[in-house]
Amino acid sequence: MFARQLLLHFIDILISMRFMLNLSDRGFVVDRAVFIPSIAFLLSTVGIVLLFPDTSGGAFGTLQAAIVENASWYYGIVMAILLVASVVLAFSRVGNIRLGPDNSSPEYSLFSWLSMLFAAGVGIGLMFYGVAEPVVHYLRPPVGEGTALGGENQAVNLTMLHWGFNAWSVYALMALVLAYFSFRRGLPLTLRSAFYPILGDRIYGPWGAAIDVFAIVCTTFGISTSLGLGVEQLSTGLNYLFGVPESGGLKLAITVAIMAMAAVSVALGLDSGIKRLSEINSFLAIALLCFVLLIGPTALILGGTLENFGYYVANLITTSTNLFTYEDTEWLGGWTIFYWGWWISWAPFVGIFIARISRGRTIREFLIGVMVAPTLFVVLWMNVFGGSAIDLIHAGEVAFGEAVANDQPLGLFLFLDYLPGTFYLSLLSLVMIVIFFVTSADSGALVLNMMASGGVDETPVFQRVLWTGIIAAISATLLITGGLGALQTATIASALPFSLILLGALWGLQRSLKSDMQSSFGKASASFDTDADVDWQSRLGALLKAPSENAVVAFQRETVLPALSAFAAELNNSGVAATVTNYSGADGSIALTAGADDESGFVYAVKLAPQGVDASPDTSGDEVALPVEGSTSVTEVHLTSGSAGYCLWGLTETQVIADVLAQFEQHRRT
Repeated sequence: MFARQLLLHFIDILISMRFMLNLSDRGFVVDRAVFIPSIAFLLSTVGIVLLFPDTSGGAFGTLQAAIVENASWYYGIVMAILLVASVVLAFSRVGNIRLGPDNSSPEYSLFSWLSMLFAAGVGIGLMFYGVAEPVVHYLRPPVGEGTALGGENQAVNLTMLHWGFNAWSVYALMALVLAYFSFRRGLPLTLRSAFYPILGDRIYGPWGAAIDVFAIVCTTFGISTSLGLGVEQLSTGLNYLFGVPESGGLKLAITVAIMAMAAVSVALGLDSGIKRLSEINSFLAIALLCFVLLIGPTALILGGTLENFGYYVANLITTSTNLFTYEDTEWLGGWTIFYWGWWISWAPFVGIFIARISRGRTIREFLIGVMVAPTLFVVLWMNVFGGSAIDLIHAGEVAFGEAVANDQPLGLFLFLDYLPGTFYLSLLSLVMIVIFFVTSADSGALVLNMMASGGVDETPVFQRVLWTGIIAAISATLLITGGLGALQTATIASALPFSLILLGALWGLQRSLKSDMQSSFGKASASFDTDADVDWQSRLGALLKAPSENAVVAFQRETVLPALSAFAAELNNSGVAATVTNYSGADGSIALTAGADDESGFVYAVKLAPQGVDASPDTSGDEVALPVEGSTSVTEVHLTSGSAGYCLWGLTETQVIADVLAQFEQHRRT
């Protein structure tokens, strides 16, 4: 009854604030075709789960069982394709392509970058499963008897399989597709952009909106259910350490407190909030890891880590494709297929977030960083904590193992009881869980806000905070009423259709990378025809003086637009279909397209770009998306394959036409 009242109260708040009406008048920067259907679908789905928990849970459970029974082979193939594709792309020639203009550089340091992607991807999961999963696999293996000789290798190997290269290849490829099309091709940082090679400009219509709505729903439910696991572990830890009775009220209080902190982090922004919290937790995680390693059986742990990692790599193909087809076991559906579905269903959220923080890195650097670095840390973490826990069982602490297997949220705290300074280590672990909780929630809110606003992340603070409230309401309501399990099952089931979307996006990426390679990574020579309308003194003066925003906008309107229009008119007169699209009232760009309506066609776009590394766009204005107040913009040229790496500021109309002609000539010859 309390949960239903909470849901109704949540709906009343939304209606009273009239989020569905006059959004732009209230300062919101949203895509109505995405925002409104997403909110409506989220509320209706949660309402169904609340009103009919048993029926919905049974239906989703039946669906998941059918997927496990009939589509396990498909999940195995999908994961294999993604892993192989990641390795091939990383070490092929396309690895040199930069996610952004050819002259761009990474926005964040390596440590900050790795900290943020790790915190968003698996932070809470490692705290929850670091001890519990290896112990469960050791005591209750897929086949055979528990604690069998050699079972240690299998237990840790299965854990690394679920959290290692396979999992991160899903995130890496989804993020790569989004980062490439956003930073290299100038498309919005939303899921729809991954389908530009397939749908073309139709991504801006109903098809694109439907894709983003699907991504928002999956992301919201995925984050809500994962945060539910975090609340369970925090509640268990508080009860174990301080004797606080576990109850619905305690879980609700934890959720509200955590989401309040997440709201503050989101309001502070990516650099001041998420980045700082991720760095803090990375230091704490490394400190806790080193302490356990040094206090525990260090030589045994390091030897086991090396041996288990070698076993994992050597048997990666065999273990990944082992579906226990001829074994009578339900283990596969409860673990491996569950994880494969979980990683795929989380791909929109983690992929967009990783893409957002990865501008300026090469494809090779990106894929190696996203796949290898987190996997190596996961391997070390699982071996230090899981290996040490298994060693305790070997030492006769069988009761400890059974207690962990029967109460997985308590596993970490039970393990810390065997180390000196138990109370302080447990307290530190609680702090880490809270921070991981917050970083997952605020990065999730950031991504949801971007998807609902057409890829814009510089939106009003209240709009960003709104999504933390939505996540908190859904998570708390379902956690209290027991509907979290049903929603979790539904989220995993959604991975089946989304896997098709992911494979389609990968195919589109392959087509675009091929085009990029054919045009020498999109790097055409910037050669202005100085024989036409020679005015080198004016050109030099323009280069030495930074333009004002008004001057750049006027240059676009008075020089670039007439030049591209004249060139398009001549192409049409010559029998080549050409159009000029003027986005000066939106993002400030002007684009000429000619020839085929696909990647073989010619595109010459002049876009507004911040002058200087630290400038960031501000889309809150009514006219043009220009940099922050006080900065200046340059008019950057973008071709079919992405940014050409130079600007046109200071050229005359005749010189702009000459540059378009030079690029068109090179396009026809490639």
